Amino acid sequence: MNLLPKSSKEFGSVDYWEKFFQQRGKKAFEWYGTYLELCGVLHKYIKPREKVLVIGCGNSELSEQLYDVGYQDIVSIDISESAIKQMRERNATRRPQMSFLRMDMTQMDFPSASFQVVLDKGTLDAVLTDEGEKTLQQVDRMLAEVGRVLQVGGRYLCISLAQAHILKKAVGYFSREGWMVRVHQVATSQDQVLEAEPRFSLPVFAFVMTKFRPVPGRTLQIFELCAQEQGKPTRLESAERLAEAVRERQQYAWLCGQLRRKAGLGNVSLDLCDGDTGEPRYTLHVVDSPTVKPSRDNHFAIFIIPQGRETEWLFGMEEGRRQLAASAGFRRLVTVALHRGQQYEGMESIQAELSARVLELAPAGMPAQQQVPFLSVGGDIGVRTVQHQGCSPLSGDYVIEDVQGDDRRYFRRLIFLSNRNVVQSEARLLQDGCHRVQKKRKKDRKKQRPADPADDPATAPGQSIDTSHLCCEHHKAMIAGLALLRNPELLLETPLALLVVGLGGGSLPLFIHDHFPKCCIDAVEIDPSMLEVATQWFGFSQSDRMKVHIADGLDYITSLAGGGGARPRYDVIMFDVDSKDPTLGMSCPPAAFVDQPFLQKVKSILSPEGVFILNLVCRDMGLKDSVLARIKAVFPLLYVRRIEDEVNEILFCQLHPEQKLAMLKLLEMAQALQQALRKPGRAWDDTYILSDMLKSVKIV
Repeated sequence: MNLLPKSSKEFGSVDYWEKFFQQRGKKAFEWYGTYLELCGVLHKYIKPREKVLVIGCGNSELSEQLYDVGYQDIVSIDISESAIKQMRERNATRRPQMSFLRMDMTQMDFPSASFQVVLDKGTLDAVLTDEGEKTLQQVDRMLAEVGRVLQVGGRYLCISLAQAHILKKAVGYFSREGWMVRVHQVATSQDQVLEAEPRFSLPVFAFVMTKFRPVPGRTLQIFELCAQEQGKPTRLESAERLAEAVRERQQYAWLCGQLRRKAGLGNVSLDLCDGDTGEPRYTLHVVDSPTVKPSRDNHFAIFIIPQGRETEWLFGMEEGRRQLAASAGFRRLVTVALHRGQQYEGMESIQAELSARVLELAPAGMPAQQQVPFLSVGGDIGVRTVQHQGCSPLSGDYVIEDVQGDDRRYFRRLIFLSNRNVVQSEARLLQDGCHRVQKKRKKDRKKQRPADPADDPATAPGQSIDTSHLCCEHHKAMIAGLALLRNPELLLETPLALLVVGLGGGSLPLFIHDHFPKCCIDAVEIDPSMLEVATQWFGFSQSDRMKVHIADGLDYITSLAGGGGARPRYDVIMFDVDSKDPTLGMSCPPAAFVDQPFLQKVKSILSPEGVFILNLVCRDMGLKDSVLARIKAVFPLLYVRRIEDEVNEILFCQLHPEQKLAMLKLLEMAQALQQALRKPGRAWDDTYILSDMLKSVKIV
């Protein structure tokens, strides 16, 4: 039996609902959930002794079940005579105090201020079927009547799908009247949806509109969202932000529905926010492994990424997450990254917090009551301590944070919050410094006073950074590229002129300065804030052999290239500078740095036997091919070294193709350079080998 109307406008018709309830019979029609699914929010906003008006009651059991649990001052109205007759017959004996009246809610007979609650389950949605003039006029009459019959302090409690046009009308109407507007998401496991839209799983919301006494000359506007049944409401600044927050919840519900129905939706990611503040708390990535054969126990797992490790390739890149999921052996793996600025008590509390939410992302076919394992690295949530927060006029907000690596060593990182999953600069902290930090903090806790950052070796400038260690693989490869210079075994005693464009935390130029005692370095940095960061937090300092020039690298090189016969010549030029435009397929360097006319300027200040070393990060294969072609047109000898498990590629560019080295010879030169660096009395980190950095080099 098809009870659906021919058009949505019939939902507002008396004749349609008369026919609907006549044909449906005595079976209760529950739109948007049963009493058991709605009772949490109903009991929160309705007190047992309050007088309640239910508008558009139909033959729902909702008012009856409210009556049975103690809400006995209830009046229910509907425009359908059939529905009212059925409800009177059903309740005459069992619930004699209940009132059921046939009445048009746009012209109610009740005196003003008769009720403390008006309850509406789907009625506004049924009436507000479009935004036509007649429909909006009818809705205005309905809402005006709701406002008239409510007492000051009373509440209009409207259960709705909160579709955009309904939210706009309801929130707009009552906020203009000076009422407090709250939207409360209803926590139901299986949200009821319109039969006309069986493909969608829309969440159910409750509009809670509280009537305030009018203030002459002033309209009070309060907008709140309560995203969890027991959570605190979050105050929002505007109706537009409230609509956006509701839309986000609807999109999440739609995504969960899609994920329940099928696998392989691609790279799906979403944020779960703190219910009190609305700030992102967890970032989830859903990864399906279609090659994993299904079994009883491998349907679904959750992987908690330790704090500070979300930037690693295995966790931070789509390809890495796919590899992680495949190696874990689950049909679906959800990785969970923890946000900086949020507090986490430990793995158990995170599991308790996430259990209900992540189960909504489970794949179809997972057995009921299936235990979902929580996985991690090392069994803990990691350590991340924000040491400093700042804002650069050029780079935006940034943080300096210390994190614990998988080997229990501590690392300091510079993160730009505009690209929070990319480590801009990184340095390893000295182990003895970290040990002193832990001891001092324990001592301070005994004294019941917070640690003073000025006394802390981990925050004191220049006292805790291990400058002999390079954290970034692409920096190690760039150092290995110095072996392309003549006589690498003599480089430590050879006066070298280097130009490094892009300072960051200063790790690369500082390493060169400390390990090549005869070199002179010009470092160019466009952002003056970065020089301050490098000096204060990463142990960087200028000297008579290393100067920092605050300038645009493009302008600096253009100025040098235009110097005529007096132009300087550099033995090595390094580009390690990122783009601030996230829309490009190339994030390092900015596109202007690889324009052919500019590359000619770079060539003009490079010595004939020198090497130009470039860190290239480009995900657009067509764009990358174009960049390589432009570089090769200016530097005919081009070596390319891809960094494993990263997008970075290091380009080693030289001017004379006849100087091309065979792989064996190139490795011998790298070994000779490393032997010189490892001589007694020199601080060299033996955890990496320069020749390994060049083993996979290819000539383009």
